[in-house]
Amino acid sequence: MLAASTIPSIHYNTKLPYIHHLVLNTTSEPRTRKPAAAVSSFRYNYNNHHHGLFFFKPRTYAVGTVRARAGNDDGASDAIPQQSSSVDIKEISSSSSTFGDSYVALFVQMLGLDYDPLDREQAVEALWKYSLGGKKCIDYIMQFSGCINLTVNLLRSESSAACEAAAGLLRSISSINVYRDLVAECGAIEEITGLLTRPSLTSEVKEQSMCTLWNLSVDKKHRLKIANTDILPLLIKSLEDENMKVKEATGGVLANLALSKSNHSILVEAGVIPKLAMLLKANVEGSKVIRKEARNALIELAKDDYYRILIIEEGLVPVPMVGADAYKSFRPELHSWPSLPDGTEIERTSQGPSKFGANELLLGLNVSDKNANIDEAKMNAMVGRSRQHFLVRIGAIESEDGRKPQSEFPIDRQLTLLPWIDGVARLVLILGLEDERAIARAAESIADISINEHMRMLFKEAGAIKYLVQLLDHGSDAVRLATTHALERLSVSRGVCQIMEAEGVVHPLVNTLKNLDISESLMEKTLDILGRILDPSKEMKSKFYDIPVNGSEKGLDAAESLDPSIELTGNVIEAAISETTTSYGKVLDSVFIGRMIGIMKTSYPDLQRKAASILEFITIIDPSMDTIISADIESGLDAIFQQKALEDTDSDIEGWQPEKYALDIEEASLAISAGARLLTKLLDSKQFCQTINSTHFIKLLRKILKSNVPLHYKDWVAACLVKLSCLSGPDQDFENPINMEVTLYEAIPRLIEQIKSFSSEAREAAVIELNRIISEGVVDSTRAVASEGGIFPLVKLIEEGSNRAVEAGLAILYNLSMDGENHSAIIAAGAVPALRRIVLSQRPQWTRALRLLRNLPV
Repeated sequence: MLAASTIPSIHYNTKLPYIHHLVLNTTSEPRTRKPAAAVSSFRYNYNNHHHGLFFFKPRTYAVGTVRARAGNDDGASDAIPQQSSSVDIKEISSSSSTFGDSYVALFVQMLGLDYDPLDREQAVEALWKYSLGGKKCIDYIMQFSGCINLTVNLLRSESSAACEAAAGLLRSISSINVYRDLVAECGAIEEITGLLTRPSLTSEVKEQSMCTLWNLSVDKKHRLKIANTDILPLLIKSLEDENMKVKEATGGVLANLALSKSNHSILVEAGVIPKLAMLLKANVEGSKVIRKEARNALIELAKDDYYRILIIEEGLVPVPMVGADAYKSFRPELHSWPSLPDGTEIERTSQGPSKFGANELLLGLNVSDKNANIDEAKMNAMVGRSRQHFLVRIGAIESEDGRKPQSEFPIDRQLTLLPWIDGVARLVLILGLEDERAIARAAESIADISINEHMRMLFKEAGAIKYLVQLLDHGSDAVRLATTHALERLSVSRGVCQIMEAEGVVHPLVNTLKNLDISESLMEKTLDILGRILDPSKEMKSKFYDIPVNGSEKGLDAAESLDPSIELTGNVIEAAISETTTSYGKVLDSVFIGRMIGIMKTSYPDLQRKAASILEFITIIDPSMDTIISADIESGLDAIFQQKALEDTDSDIEGWQPEKYALDIEEASLAISAGARLLTKLLDSKQFCQTINSTHFIKLLRKILKSNVPLHYKDWVAACLVKLSCLSGPDQDFENPINMEVTLYEAIPRLIEQIKSFSSEAREAAVIELNRIISEGVVDSTRAVASEGGIFPLVKLIEEGSNRAVEAGLAILYNLSMDGENHSAIIAAGAVPALRRIVLSQRPQWTRALRLLRNLPV
C-alpha cells in the first residue's frame, strides 16, 4: 500500500466539542439591507446583538494529539494546505480573544437561514479566510455548535462566491483529523456531489469542493460513500479540466479511493485507468502533484492481476524500486564498439579512428536515416537503454520529479510506473546488477509484464534474453526461480524461443531438471520452456532456417531472405539433423531421460504430457532409441495410460463439480495423447517391438478408446492401437477385432462431428465415408450412429447438401430405419417433410427417399 507524504504532527490542547444544533434568535427584527461591502468593513454594535450571541458563548476544552493535514494509517493523503492572501492571520491571532468573542461568533450566527443571502455569503467568506490562520483558528470556529451544518447548507446557494467560500471552509475544517467525521456526518459529501453536477461551475468552486473530498477520502469509511456512480463520472471528467488545481485535487481523491480494494472494480468500470495513464505518458511539462497522485492510484490498481494487464495495455509497466545502492554495481562498457541492445553489433564503416573520437561518439545517433536498416522496436530499445544508463551515471535513477522517493514501506515492496520504452530498459538494466533481491524482483516483473506478443518482443529487442539465460546458473534459488518464470512467459513467443535456443538455454535447463531437490514450481516452468524448444511438431523450415547459425543473428530472418528457387535437399536436412543431434546429444543423456521417465510415473497429467513430448523429440534426433528403450520407458507409458480421472467413474465429482471434472478429463486426455504419440514413434524400433508387452498396452488403449475422453484426443490413441495390433498379430483373447472398436469409438463419432460442420466439402466427404462403413456391415455401426446423435444432422444434410451427400445420407437413414427404435428420432428430426419434397421435386434421389418413407410409420 502506498504511503503519502505528510506534515509532521502538531500538538494542541483542545477538546472536541459536543455537537448541538444551532439555536438562532428569531425574535429580533430584520435588518435593513445595506450595500455590499468588503468583509473587513463590517461594523456591528455588540450591544444590539448580545442576546443572539448568548447561544454562542465559547467553551474551553482540551484534546490529545491531533495531526494537521496528516497522512492516514493506510497511506491516504490530505489536500494541499490553503494559503491566505487577503487576511492578516498574525494580526487576527494576536487579538484572538477580542476577535473570537465578537466577530467569529457573530459570523457564525450570520450563517443562519433567517439572514439575507448576501450576509450569509459575506459571513462564510470571513470565516473561511479566518480558518486559513491554522488549527487554532479552526478550533475556535468549531466551538460554536452547528456551524458545519449551516456551512454545508450554503453549498446549495446560487452564488458561486458563497459556494466557493463554504467549500473552502469545509476544506479547512476537514483537514483536521478530529473534525473530519463531523464534516461527513453533516452531509458534505452529498451536497458536494450535487454541487459538482451543476452544468456551469467556476474553477474555484470545483477546486475547493474537490479538495474537501480529497480530505474526506483519507478515511476508509468515507471512501465507499464517495466512490459512487454519481460522483465518479464527475471525477473522471475533472481530470481533463483546464485548471491544474482541479486536476490535482481530483487525482488526490482517486488515489485515496484506490487505497480501498473494494473500490477497484467501480473505478476501473468508470474508465479511470486510461485517463490516469495518459497523465503519466504525456511528454509535456505538467504538475508534479497530479503525476504523483495518478501514479499512486495506478500502482494500487496494479496489485490486481487483471487490472495490471489493463494498465500495461495502456502503455505503462510496473517497475520495482530497488534503491540507489543497488545501482552502484552498474559498470557501463565505455570503450566497447557500439551495439544494439539485443547484441547485434553495428557494422564498422570507418577506415580509421576519428582524430577526436567523434566517429565513435556519434555512431548510431542518425538512426532515422533512410539507409539505416533499423526497425522501430530496435530504435526504441536504443533510446530506452541510453536514457536509463544516463540516469544511473548521473545518480538520478529512481528519482521522481527531482526528489528521492520517501516512503514508510521497505524498498522491496515499492513500485513505480514507467512508459514501455523506459520501463523495459530499466528492468533489463537491473538484470545486470549484483543485488540478488533486485534481480529477482526485476525477473518477476518481466514475467508479469509479458502478457502479449508485443511486450515479449520488446524484451527481446532490449536484450533481456541474454541476461536471463546467464542467470539460470545463479547461486540464489530465488533468482533462478524468478528467472525461469520470466523465460517461461517469454518462451510463448516463437521468435523469443529461437533466441533462447541460440543463447544456449537448453543446457542449464536440463541441468536444473537433473537435480532431484528442485521445487515442483521450478520443475513445471522448466519443463514448459524445454517443451516449447524441444517441440517434435516444429516444421522443418522453422527448425532449420529460422534459428541463428554459429552465433550469427542473421539466422533470425534467414527464412525471409532465402532464394525461393532453393529447395531442401536430402543433404541439407541430414546436415541439420546431424547438427541438432550433436548439439543436444551430450545434454539429453541417460540421466536426463531417466528423470523424464520418473516424471511420467509420479507426476500429475500436465507434467506427464510435457515429459512425454520431450522424449518424443529425443526419438526424432536419436532414431536408434537405444537410450530410451534401456531406461524402462514402458513403466512411464503404463502410468500415462492409467489416468486416475478416467478410473473415478463412481465418484460424484462430475455432478457437484462439473468444471473441475472437465478440467481433469482435459489434462488427462492431453497426457494420453502425448503418450500415444510417443508409443507410436517407439514402435518404429524393432528392438522395442520385441520387448514391449503388446497385449497389456492393447488392453489399456482399448479401454481409453471406450472411455469419455474427448473425441479429438482419440485420434492418436486409435492410430497407435491399429499400429500396435498389426505388429502383435491376431489375438484370440479379445471379444471383437480391434479395427471394429476403432471404427465404433473413434471413426464414427469423428465423422458425425464432421457432418455437423459448416464446410460443405467436409460434410460431403464425411457422409460418404460414413456410408461406406455402414455398407460394409460393421457390427453395431448403425447403433453407434444413432447413439452419437447422427440422425438430426443427417436429416439436415439431405435438405441442404449436394447430390452426392444427399444420396449417401439417404442410404444411411434407410439403414437406420431398419431398426424400429430409430423411427421416432427420424420423424422428430423432420425427415418426413424433407423426403416428400425430394419425391415431389423428382430429384435424382427420389426413389431412395420414397423407400425410406415407406419404412417409416407415417
